[in-house]
Amino acid sequence: MRSRGSNNRLSSSRSLFQWRIASLILSMFATMAAFFVACRLWQEAESRVYLVKELDRRTGQVGESAISVDDTLRVIECREQQKKLSVLQMDLNKAKKEGFVSNHVTETKGTNEKKQVLAVIGIVTGFGRRHNRDAIRKAWMPTGTTLKNLEDEKGIIIRFVIGRSSNREDSSDSDIMNENKKTNDFLILNDHVETPEEQPKKTKLFFVNALQHWDAEFYVKVNDDIYLNIDALGAILSSHVDKPRAYIGCMKSGGVFSKPSDKWYEPDWWKFGDGKSYFRHASGEIFAVSRALVQFISINKSILRTYAHDDISAGSWFIGLDVKHVDESKFCCSSWSSGAICAAS
Repeated sequence: MRSRGSNNRLSSSRSLFQWRIASLILSMFATMAAFFVACRLWQEAESRVYLVKELDRRTGQVGESAISVDDTLRVIECREQQKKLSVLQMDLNKAKKEGFVSNHVTETKGTNEKKQVLAVIGIVTGFGRRHNRDAIRKAWMPTGTTLKNLEDEKGIIIRFVIGRSSNREDSSDSDIMNENKKTNDFLILNDHVETPEEQPKKTKLFFVNALQHWDAEFYVKVNDDIYLNIDALGAILSSHVDKPRAYIGCMKSGGVFSKPSDKWYEPDWWKFGDGKSYFRHASGEIFAVSRALVQFISINKSILRTYAHDDISAGSWFIGLDVKHVDESKFCCSSWSSGAICAAS
């Protein structure tokens, strides 16, 4: 029989053996877990390095050591901005080729060669001014085939400029449409309502619409009570073709009328300072503007403000621009004896 002491020693040996086995298994699991975590970390590190290199390769930003969500978003935004910039650059190049205007109606003589137009003359008229228009047609403005020959031979286009009535298709509109069917010498501003106080806006719209129809060296605004020597006008304009930003007219300035009872009252008189004096501008009877300046008016038409008078308004559009103000005394229509090319009726 075994004694109690030998049973205790056997039991103690068995317990020690079991503890060692458990420790060994636990160590094995710990080692395996450590290898697993190390492998995962190594894989993630390799992936991170790959992504960094790939980003460097695609963006050219060599040397960046980390990728964050913000960095990724910035890269994506940058790519989108580059795409937009490329599109804008293409549009800009196209606009430059077309003179900053995307839609010109070009006249041709049976070929693809662009016809040279020296000037588009817009005679600003209104409803109830048929007598003035007929007087001009008889005095200095050609009609019918002669008007067409003037365009073809001398590159001078002449049109009466008028808007529409507030009640579309009423007798005023019908009279103009019937008159134009006979004479074919109107430029009708469909987006303008004829009212005396809107004269400055009408002049601005004349430039915008004329530019859309004809590509000319100059655009000339004339009142419908002015008699004009077309040949002399053409000679003067031809002498200034080398001035790309020319503003030609009988230059003047003068006091600003601040009383509502004054004939030439200016509601915005306070904007002209304590001296109440207008800036230098061309008389509204007749003045000429070069193509580049008309393009400027067309592009910025929505933000170019108007004053009470169209000559002041036109002069204000060119303040701050690199414009050549040509003070042409022959555009002063006070009398023919002064050598002027025009006269007021």
